[in-house]
Amino acid sequence: MSASIGEEHALPPNPLDPEKPLEPTSAEVGEETPHPAQPLYAEDSATTKAEKVERHGLMNGDRSGGGVEESPAKRIKLGIESDGGSIERHGPTPSERQKGVAPIKAEFLVYPPGSKQDRSAAVIDDDAEEASHHVDQGTPSDARGAKRKEKSRGQNTNRQFGSWKDEKGLCPSRATLPEFSPGECRFGDKCKFEHDLRKYLKDYKREDLTTFGGICPLWKLKGNCDAGWKCRFVGSHMHERDTDDGRKELVLGGEKQSGDPSSASETSRCESDIVNVVTTQQKLDLAKRRTQTPKADAYTDWLEKTGKKLEKNPHSSAQEVATADNGVKKEDTDSAVKKTAVEDNRALYTDPPFLPSEKRRIYFGPETPVLAPLTTQGNLPFRRLCVGLGAQLTYSEMAMGMPLIQGQKSEWALMRAHASEMTPPAYHPQGPIVETYSNAHDLKFGAQIAANKPWVALKTTEILTATCPRLRVVDLNCGCPIDLVYRQGAGSALLDSHSKLEKMLRGMNAVSGPVPITAKIRMGTRNDKPTALKLIDRLLHGGGHDALSSSGASTDPPSGVAALTLHGRSRQQRYTKDADWGYISQCAALIRSLHGRADALADTVRAPDPRSQPAAARVFFLGNGDCYSPGDYAAHLRDSGVDAVMLARAALIKPWIFEEIAAGHAIDKSAPDRLALVQQYVRFGLETWGSDEMGVAITRRFLLEWLSFAYRYVPVALLEVLPPRLQDRPPRWRGRSDLETLLGSDHYRDWIKITEMFLGPAHKDFKFAPKHKSNSYEIEAEG
Repeated sequence: MSASIGEEHALPPNPLDPEKPLEPTSAEVGEETPHPAQPLYAEDSATTKAEKVERHGLMNGDRSGGGVEESPAKRIKLGIESDGGSIERHGPTPSERQKGVAPIKAEFLVYPPGSKQDRSAAVIDDDAEEASHHVDQGTPSDARGAKRKEKSRGQNTNRQFGSWKDEKGLCPSRATLPEFSPGECRFGDKCKFEHDLRKYLKDYKREDLTTFGGICPLWKLKGNCDAGWKCRFVGSHMHERDTDDGRKELVLGGEKQSGDPSSASETSRCESDIVNVVTTQQKLDLAKRRTQTPKADAYTDWLEKTGKKLEKNPHSSAQEVATADNGVKKEDTDSAVKKTAVEDNRALYTDPPFLPSEKRRIYFGPETPVLAPLTTQGNLPFRRLCVGLGAQLTYSEMAMGMPLIQGQKSEWALMRAHASEMTPPAYHPQGPIVETYSNAHDLKFGAQIAANKPWVALKTTEILTATCPRLRVVDLNCGCPIDLVYRQGAGSALLDSHSKLEKMLRGMNAVSGPVPITAKIRMGTRNDKPTALKLIDRLLHGGGHDALSSSGASTDPPSGVAALTLHGRSRQQRYTKDADWGYISQCAALIRSLHGRADALADTVRAPDPRSQPAAARVFFLGNGDCYSPGDYAAHLRDSGVDAVMLARAALIKPWIFEEIAAGHAIDKSAPDRLALVQQYVRFGLETWGSDEMGVAITRRFLLEWLSFAYRYVPVALLEVLPPRLQDRPPRWRGRSDLETLLGSDHYRDWIKITEMFLGPAHKDFKFAPKHKSNSYEIEAEG
């Protein structure tokens, strides 16, 4: 047998003894082999090929026939020539789509299907992304078998981005003034900054950027540049002028002089583009505890007083406690005495200044796709980019309540929004019209906060709505799963404390003025114990079902939330499995039934108090999780019964998904079009953070954070099967052009190359490390 094979097929040489031929195992031998047969790969070494042939005979190293026959199914899989002479297609057919692997056409694959390198380019851990701003410390309690000593968790701890300062900075007293008219430096000769402007420009400042035509984007837009001499485009708005004494003086200016009326109007217009700007004095007042919160303080005192009484009677409602406080027993049958006691104890209740029915009307519908609150990536330039592409509603990055109360600058910066987010959202209702709602008075931008105690949530809400009036809603985060937030009792920890969460939402409604309150939740904290159904029932029905009045209505009012968003995953699950839209559908059905029950009780004695109901007389319900195409969006609206869909990772990977939803079909964005979006983001970043060395570096850093998601986009023209799936990971692929291949690279050094196209070479001390590491699922995230 071996002789006949040797005559018809050239076996690989024996690398151990070239004079001794290999003796492949006959396919007709019935003995059980200790290892399964393995095909020969082109990239196998000679030794590996020889071992495979010795062990299993000639496999697919020579596919011209003879030695070993394969089953028809395996011949199709391996692409072996059939009897008819045709070669079967490689890879799965559309009906054989492999779960978890993006079905890229064979001609765009770097490695042939079935080869050892035919693996996903990188295993992505989305748990590392949404809340990386709030760094996790240490090993979580639910680590999946990770060894503590290896510290494989918390890899985002103390991420360092290096330094990006001038070699020696220019003194602030000279930063924006002419060369011979500097301001007075209060440090004098002891100042550590440079006072000689020409020396600073020559020796210490990095060279000007040549991108954007060498013209400062801020100067071109506003007519002036706040960075002054530190601007990386300063050559476009500086010149020399002759002085009366014959000297040459460097001054800031250009074609648009500061006295030009068109320049002034342009400047004022641009300055008004940023809203919700908190002044330094306001933040200082917060830090010094000079800011008063009378509503939150009064409501918190009432909660504490009622809570102490409820501890004595844990199965009673607040009203029952008030009755017992006056010596009236629960089993007392004297209704007149009970009525008198209840009336006497109404003073225990603090009526909120603004009841839920007095809130601003809002609307969520199919025409309002929502950009989710995204920590780190959900910054102002990115939100502005998404709004330009069709996002109808946006949220700030998740802000922690305590730092806001303390006036921390970094946390208040998250509340800043662009004027484009102050425009009305779309409104084309196909169902019941929201009474008295007009989108002309509505906004796109809302704020999301996280808090672990009722008093923190109430104080934050009162301060936030008083300081930043241009808010559509204030959203309470009840889904963040990272351990730093969870251990403090905030985020998803609230899913295990329904009573506390209900108090927080009801109190936030009492102190938020006209701004509605919403909440974003998960299915629960554990995979096997979803609690969202029970929580939603409580938030909409009010007070726990163990405290009912004689009419059958709850003695405690509903929480008054205007909208709820459910992420179809548990805290324990993170992103390891698909979002459960079946469970989201169950919750949507429950909300519809509660709305129907309320309609049935209308105009009866059991009708809920309209003052405790949301302004729109209904609670909007949004679904979130794994929506990656316009088909997914339409299917979720149709099959799950949600009012709208919130998008997170899909918007980061392809921000034009909002365009796709409006068009109703997938859009094949070319590489130049995608690069144009990068350029637009850079321009927005420089307008937000400045064009000096610091602003350029911040823009570069956040652009890299976005590119760490954007590279995962696979052009639809490269896919064999549509629609694409968010959880699919592509094998290594090459694009239709070098630029498309570069945009799809998973290496962070290639991302830096992309930033250098618009921001020039990175500072020598600049550092960037991606938040997720290849082949690692051991990092934390926000949900």
